[in-house]
Amino acid sequence: MTHRRLTPYFYVAPSLLVMILFIYYPVVQNLQSSLFDWSPFSSDRRFIGLGNYTRLLQDSLFYSALKNNLLHVLVSVLLQVLGALVLAAVLEDRLLRAVAPLLRTVYFLPVLISVSIIGLLFGFIYHPEIGLLNGFLRSIGLEEWTTGWLGNSKTAMLAVISIGQWQGLGYTTMLYIVAIQKIPQELYEAGRIDGCGRIQSFFHITLPQVKEIMFVVTVYTLSQSILVFSDVFVLTKGGPGDASQVLSTYLYRKAFVDNEMGYASTVANMILIITFMLYLVQSKLFNTGRER
Repeated sequence: MTHRRLTPYFYVAPSLLVMILFIYYPVVQNLQSSLFDWSPFSSDRRFIGLGNYTRLLQDSLFYSALKNNLLHVLVSVLLQVLGALVLAAVLEDRLLRAVAPLLRTVYFLPVLISVSIIGLLFGFIYHPEIGLLNGFLRSIGLEEWTTGWLGNSKTAMLAVISIGQWQGLGYTTMLYIVAIQKIPQELYEAGRIDGCGRIQSFFHITLPQVKEIMFVVTVYTLSQSILVFSDVFVLTKGGPGDASQVLSTYLYRKAFVDNEMGYASTVANMILIITFMLYLVQSKLFNTGRER
C-alpha cells in the first residue's frame, strides 16, 4: 500500500531533480551573486548588500532598456496574440479552405529560419543604399522616408521589433489554428441557424473557445519579449548608442564587456521579477483553468 502511494513521486522525481539542479539552484546562486561586487577575472568578492539594487534603481540606461522591452511587449501582444488569432480565424474560414495549407506554410516558414540567417537577410532589407525597404519607398514616391533603419536611433528599435513579429507571428498563428480546429463545428452551425455572421461567430464562439490557448500564447509572447536577445545582438548590439538596448543585451554587456558580474546578476534578477509579475497579471486577467 505504501509502495503504491509513493509510486507517483518516483515518476516526477527525475524531472523535479533536473529542475532543482538546473533552474532553481542557479536562481538562488544568482540572488547571492547580486549581493557582491565581483569580477570573473578576480578572486576578490566584496559584499555590498543591496548596493547593486540601489544602483540599478538610479540607472537611466536600465530604464531605457526596460522601455524598449515594454515597447516590444506591446507590439508583440497586438500582433502575435491578437493579430495571430484573427489571422488563424481567417485561415480556418471555409472560403479559404482550398489554399489554407499553402498559407499556413507561408506564415510558418520564418519560424524555421535561424536568427543568424535572419540577421543577414534583414541587414540587406534595411540597408540604407541598396536595401529593399528603401528601394520600395523610393519606387512609390516616399524618398523622404528612407533612412538607415538600423543606424538611426529613432528607427533601430522598431526595425528590430518588426523582425521579431515577422518570425514569431507564424508560430502563434499555428497554435491558434490547432485550437480552432478542435472547436465542434456544431457550435458554428448552431450560430448560423441563429443568424450569426462571421464577426459575431468570432466573438461569441471562437474567442471563448480559444481562451486557454490564448493564455499560453500570451505567456509565451510576453516572456519572449522580455527575454529578447539574439535579434538585438545580431542586428544592432544595442546601438546606435544605446537606442536599441534591451534588458538581456544590457545584462550581457555588464557581465561580459564591463566584467561587473554582481551588477549583471542584479539585472537578471530584475528580469525574473518583471517576468513573474507579468505572469501573475495574466493569470488574474485570464482566470483560466477554473471550472465555472
